[in-house]
Amino acid sequence: MTYREATEWLGGLRQFGARLGLDNMRALAAASDNPQDHLRFIHVAGTNGKGSVCAMLASILQRAGCRVGLYTSPHLLSLRERIQINGQLIGEVDFATHATAVRHGLPASQGDPTSTLFEAATAIALRHFAAQRCDWVVWETGLGGRLDATNIVTPAISVITHIALDHQDWLGHTIEAIAAEKAGIIKPAVPVLSGVDVTAARAVIEQVAREQHAPLTCVAEEADTALLGAHQRRNAGLAAAVARQLGIADETIRAGLATVQWPGRAQLIHVSGGRRILLDGAHNVAGAEALAALLKAQFAGETKTLLIACSTDKDWMGMCRCLSPLAARVVAVPNYTEKAVPPESIAEQCRLTNPRAEVLACISVEEGLRVAANDAFLVVTGSLYLVGGVMELLGCDPLLPRGERGLNEWAKVR
Repeated sequence: MTYREATEWLGGLRQFGARLGLDNMRALAAASDNPQDHLRFIHVAGTNGKGSVCAMLASILQRAGCRVGLYTSPHLLSLRERIQINGQLIGEVDFATHATAVRHGLPASQGDPTSTLFEAATAIALRHFAAQRCDWVVWETGLGGRLDATNIVTPAISVITHIALDHQDWLGHTIEAIAAEKAGIIKPAVPVLSGVDVTAARAVIEQVAREQHAPLTCVAEEADTALLGAHQRRNAGLAAAVARQLGIADETIRAGLATVQWPGRAQLIHVSGGRRILLDGAHNVAGAEALAALLKAQFAGETKTLLIACSTDKDWMGMCRCLSPLAARVVAVPNYTEKAVPPESIAEQCRLTNPRAEVLACISVEEGLRVAANDAFLVVTGSLYLVGGVMELLGCDPLLPRGERGLNEWAKVR
């Protein structure tokens, strides 16, 4: 397949939705001679912060002279963002080559060609990291942990970040149930580092670690990082603790944290006319609370315009209650997903929680950006889908192909 054919094939797999379970992923890996057996992993799960911790760990390990694979999801603009080595996105030729091999391995794996997009992307990543002989792979879970496709690996270290309510239809409706799913990445005798600060969740992780005889270290420290926000300093503290566990020097850790980049997460960009745009993919209440704390702490004197879109499978009303009181102006737009909350509904909720603000509902993201074109400080949030769309409209990375953001979408099929 060419790269375009590969992305079209993967796009067709969206119809098979998300799937919790490891049998199909194990079969896909076996069809590629189990590349995970030749790699060293740091496996990272959590509700919020896991992507940031992964980016920090990859930056630190690269500073330490390692060849580092990084696997994350979702992507902002291109599928290739999900699979990186030392900050370089997988090339189109390599992506197409590995996708072709994975596709050919499907019938041999189970006689079932209905792999999900995430399973296929995970198999592509494993093949690429093994072919490129990575020293380390920083490996982010997709959905949950216990039955997530990434959980076919046995890591050197397991990491669990902050835990909050999210994806309840899949993972359970209590903190304890969600924590149990995240703790499913804990392997027998493999060290675990946890930044979980919720008592009920921490108790579950401690219990699973005891059952697996896995040494557990609970981390509450903070560290300086290039990423904005107190929540990122906590994430940095966890990443630093993991790096020290690997024997990396403090000087190298500080250098890695000082140079880490993680687009779309409290990313401040400067545009024409001295305007600034803060892009933050907060998509649940815990993420909105972290963004609100950042805005209060570091942008207290700013007049803020909020450009917001949400998805129906999130607590979008809670997010509006958290963020809209901080804005002088709210511009609600439709999200780039079939699960989009109507902008009129978002606007109505924001009017209730901040009657002093000017609140508008726009028919498109493009219209929302035009409405806010003269506003000095624009905060774009509510969904990584929205952030990716705005980045594309602003031309933040013109070298990446257009039209791949929709590959984050998947049907509601179990």
